[in-house]
Amino acid sequence: ASNAGGVAVSGLEMSQNSQRTQWTREEVDNKLHGIMQNIFNNISSTADDLGKAGDYQLGANAAGFKKVADAMFEQGMGMQEL
Repeated sequence: ASNAGGVAVSGLEMSQNSQRTQWTREEVDNKLHGIMQNIFNNISSTADDLGKAGDYQLGANAAGFKKVADAMFEQGMGMQEL
């Protein structure tokens, strides 16, 4: 999550370029704030769900693992392929 801000802004820049639009600094800041808030909420609730409230490292790792695992299963990869 510590690198997410830079990655998010890069994604916002790519979005602007593909849409041929320009956002003000305030618009970018607001979009980034929303992205970072969602990341925090996700890792915090994941840590809570695992009974480790406040363990943001665990929450980030578990949430990331779940996101990758969900994507793999959506693509049809089950446990037999692992």
